[in-house]
Amino acid sequence: MLEFHLDGRSGLSPYQQIVRQVRHALRLGLLAEGDQLPKVKDVVAALAINPNTVLKAYRELEHDGLVAARPGVGTFVTATLSGASPAALGPLRQDLRRWLAKARRAGLDDESIEALFADTFHAVSTEDIA
Repeated sequence: MLEFHLDGRSGLSPYQQIVRQVRHALRLGLLAEGDQLPKVKDVVAALAINPNTVLKAYRELEHDGLVAARPGVGTFVTATLSGASPAALGPLRQDLRRWLAKARRAGLDDESIEALFADTFHAVSTEDIA
Protein backbone atom coordinates (compact mmCIF):
# COMPACT_ATOMS: atom_id res chain seq x y z
CA MET A 1 0.00 0.00 0.00
CA LEU A 2 1.11 3.55 -0.73
CA GLU A 3 2.65 5.40 2.21
CA PHE A 4 2.84 9.17 2.05
CA HIS A 5 5.73 11.23 3.33
CA LEU A 6 6.12 14.98 3.67
CA ASP A 7 9.21 17.00 2.88
CA GLY A 8 9.33 20.43 4.49
CA ARG A 9 12.08 21.46 2.06
CA SER A 10 10.07 20.71 -1.09
CA GLY A 11 8.38 24.09 -1.33
CA LEU A 12 5.05 22.34 -1.86
CA SER A 13 2.16 22.38 0.57
CA PRO A 14 1.32 19.05 2.25
CA TYR A 15 -1.79 18.57 0.11
CA GLN A 16 0.24 19.18 -3.08
CA GLN A 17 2.83 16.64 -1.94
CA ILE A 18 0.10 14.02 -1.44
CA VAL A 19 -1.35 14.74 -4.90
CA ARG A 20 2.12 14.52 -6.46
CA GLN A 21 2.90 11.22 -4.71
CA VAL A 22 -0.35 9.65 -5.93
CA ARG A 23 0.29 10.91 -9.47
CA HIS A 24 3.85 9.51 -9.38
CA ALA A 25 2.55 6.15 -8.12
CA LEU A 26 0.00 6.10 -10.96
CA ARG A 27 2.67 7.03 -13.50
CA LEU A 28 5.06 4.32 -12.30
CA GLY A 29 2.39 1.63 -12.21
CA LEU A 30 2.57 1.33 -8.42
CA LEU A 31 -1.17 2.00 -8.27
CA ALA A 32 -3.68 0.43 -10.63
CA GLU A 33 -7.37 0.87 -11.26
CA GLY A 34 -9.34 -0.48 -8.32
CA ASP A 35 -6.55 0.03 -5.79
CA GLN A 36 -7.55 1.82 -2.61
CA LEU A 37 -5.72 4.91 -1.41
CA PRO A 38 -4.83 5.02 2.27
CA LYS A 39 -7.79 5.98 4.42
CA VAL A 40 -7.85 9.63 5.46
CA LYS A 41 -7.65 8.75 9.17
CA ASP A 42 -4.56 6.60 8.56
CA VAL A 43 -2.80 9.38 6.63
CA VAL A 44 -3.70 11.89 9.35
CA ALA A 45 -2.28 9.60 12.03
CA ALA A 46 0.90 8.79 10.07
CA LEU A 47 1.71 12.36 9.03
CA ALA A 48 0.19 14.31 11.95
CA ILE A 49 -1.69 16.64 9.60
CA ASN A 50 -5.20 18.04 9.45
CA PRO A 51 -7.83 15.74 7.88
CA ASN A 52 -8.89 18.63 5.61
CA THR A 53 -5.43 18.56 4.02
CA VAL A 54 -5.86 14.93 2.98
CA LEU A 55 -9.44 15.50 1.89
CA LYS A 56 -8.35 18.45 -0.27
CA ALA A 57 -5.73 16.27 -1.97
CA TYR A 58 -8.17 13.44 -2.56
CA ARG A 59 -10.79 15.88 -3.91
CA GLU A 60 -8.28 17.29 -6.39
CA LEU A 61 -7.41 13.78 -7.56
CA GLU A 62 -11.13 13.04 -7.87
CA HIS A 63 -11.67 16.26 -9.84
CA ASP A 64 -8.88 15.12 -12.19
CA GLY A 65 -10.75 11.85 -12.74
CA LEU A 66 -8.04 9.71 -11.18
CA VAL A 67 -9.88 8.49 -8.08
CA ALA A 68 -13.43 8.14 -6.81
CA ALA A 69 -14.63 8.29 -3.23
CA ARG A 70 -17.01 5.62 -2.03
CA PRO A 71 -18.70 6.95 1.12
CA GLY A 72 -18.03 4.75 4.09
CA VAL A 73 -15.61 2.55 2.14
CA GLY A 74 -12.69 4.69 0.95
CA THR A 75 -11.11 6.29 -2.10
CA PHE A 76 -10.24 4.12 -5.08
CA VAL A 77 -8.16 4.58 -8.22
CA THR A 78 -10.27 4.93 -11.36
CA ALA A 79 -7.57 5.78 -13.93
CA THR A 80 -3.83 5.47 -14.35
CA LEU A 81 -1.14 7.71 -15.81
CA SER A 82 1.32 4.99 -16.71
CA GLY A 83 2.90 5.70 -20.07
CA ALA A 84 5.39 2.86 -19.93
CA SER A 85 4.93 -0.78 -19.06
CA PRO A 86 6.32 -2.06 -15.75
CA ALA A 87 8.62 -4.28 -17.84
CA ALA A 88 10.14 -1.19 -19.46
CA LEU A 89 10.54 0.59 -16.13
CA GLY A 90 12.51 -2.21 -14.48
CA PRO A 91 15.71 -1.86 -16.54
CA LEU A 92 15.53 1.92 -16.31
CA ARG A 93 15.20 1.71 -12.53
CA GLN A 94 18.26 -0.59 -12.41
CA ASP A 95 20.27 1.88 -14.52
CA LEU A 96 19.22 4.71 -12.25
CA ARG A 97 20.22 2.73 -9.15
CA ARG A 98 23.66 2.14 -10.64
CA TRP A 99 23.96 5.84 -11.48
CA LEU A 100 22.94 6.83 -7.94
CA ALA A 101 25.50 4.44 -6.45
CA LYS A 102 28.16 5.96 -8.72
CA ALA A 103 27.13 9.48 -7.65
CA ARG A 104 27.40 8.47 -3.98
CA ARG A 105 30.84 6.97 -4.55
CA ALA A 106 31.84 10.29 -6.14
CA GLY A 107 30.93 11.97 -2.84
CA LEU A 108 27.64 13.64 -3.79
CA ASP A 109 25.06 14.12 -1.04
CA ASP A 110 21.29 14.05 -1.61
CA GLU A 111 21.00 17.75 -2.48
CA SER A 112 23.93 17.57 -4.89
CA ILE A 113 22.42 14.53 -6.62
CA GLU A 114 19.04 16.26 -6.92
CA ALA A 115 20.68 19.43 -8.26
CA LEU A 116 22.73 17.51 -10.83
CA PHE A 117 19.73 15.49 -11.96
CA ALA A 118 17.43 18.54 -12.18
CA ASP A 119 20.03 20.57 -14.08
CA THR A 120 20.68 17.74 -16.53
CA PHE A 121 16.99 16.92 -16.90
CA HIS A 122 16.11 20.49 -17.80
CA ALA A 123 19.13 20.91 -20.11
CA VAL A 124 18.40 17.87 -22.24
CA SER A 125 15.58 18.24 -24.71
CA THR A 126 13.66 15.30 -26.14
CA GLU A 127 15.30 16.06 -29.50
CA ASP A 128 18.72 15.43 -27.96
CA ILE A 129 17.60 12.03 -26.66
CA ALA A 130 16.26 10.73 -29.98
